[in-house]
Amino acid sequence: MENKENKKTLKVFAAASFLNDMGSDMIYPIWPMFVTTVLGANMSVLGFIDGLGEALVSISQAASGYLSDRLRKRKIFVWAGYLFGSFSRIGYALSSVWQHLIPFRILDRAGKIRSAPRDAIIADISTINDRGRNFGILRMMDNLGALVGIIICILLFDLIGYKYLFMLAAIPSLIGVLLILFFIKEYKVSDKKVYKGIRLKDLTSNFRLYLLLSSFFALGSFSYSFLLIFANEYNFSIGTVPILYLIFTAVASAVSLPFGKLADKYGRKPILMIAYIFWGLVSLIFIMGTNVFLIVLAFIIYGLHKGALEPVQKTFISEIVPKEYRASMLGGFQMITGLCAFPASFIAGLLWDQIGITAPFYLSLFLTLISIILLFFVNDSKARI
Repeated sequence: MENKENKKTLKVFAAASFLNDMGSDMIYPIWPMFVTTVLGANMSVLGFIDGLGEALVSISQAASGYLSDRLRKRKIFVWAGYLFGSFSRIGYALSSVWQHLIPFRILDRAGKIRSAPRDAIIADISTINDRGRNFGILRMMDNLGALVGIIICILLFDLIGYKYLFMLAAIPSLIGVLLILFFIKEYKVSDKKVYKGIRLKDLTSNFRLYLLLSSFFALGSFSYSFLLIFANEYNFSIGTVPILYLIFTAVASAVSLPFGKLADKYGRKPILMIAYIFWGLVSLIFIMGTNVFLIVLAFIIYGLHKGALEPVQKTFISEIVPKEYRASMLGGFQMITGLCAFPASFIAGLLWDQIGITAPFYLSLFLTLISIILLFFVNDSKARI
């Protein structure tokens, strides 16, 4: 009976994730052009807005993870997060200058309060043998939803424009809210101990080292907006740029589950290493060439990077932290790396404006190499259930 309920939970979360990413990715492919060409922001402002969004993601995930563990509740954070995302897209549609985007960007990224509690549930209903697979399924559905959203964007953008597309994008997440409210039971944490929050002694040296290298990596992992603007600078029109977004999302969707299964079979660390190498190759390609073939290749490899990193990283973290602190640790990890992502996009924007279009990629390649070296010293342990 419990196994049946666990499967139902996974399916409902997968469906809600599909819908939310369908809505968000109806606008993401045109987001950087909307900010820069319609609302008149420069690349530094775009980097600031995107970086601010990533920082808020990190803070919201850490806060929700802590509160979820402390209150012993998960569900409310999940449906509220989807609701925030839906409302933010309506706000984008009503914005007439880039300054208007800031409060709605805050609301949008605060919607990530859903992630740590949801991921804690997925980790808890999984075992060491299928945890990578389950996170892979969730990420696969995220990317499939994004794939559908991008296709809708490509088909409808020229017909209805930015405003109505943003309004339309709010609907799928509202449906996701209803799915969570009606089909997910409130998660009950069996451990009744008083929750005192994370203490330094709860952080193993292995987790600290992985957090350190992930922070270095995050400092070089600037927003995807820079990749799209780069493509727009070289032979890709605003109407065709979403196709590149479609390519990397389709690749990420196709490989998320296989990489999750490979992590279950061969360990988490080898797949994480591959993910970092993929991002290094993306940076290297953007440094070396600007022809159409190389740009398309870079977006394919970017999809491989996303498909390998995101499900396996969550799997790894959930296994190297104490079970009773999973939501807090997952959220805390996202907070630290997300706070690093804020200056990453802002610095990338400054380098782009002040030095040149390839400057951010040189910095990213250097930080990726540091991360790969440090990853050799991380212990890929399966000691925790």
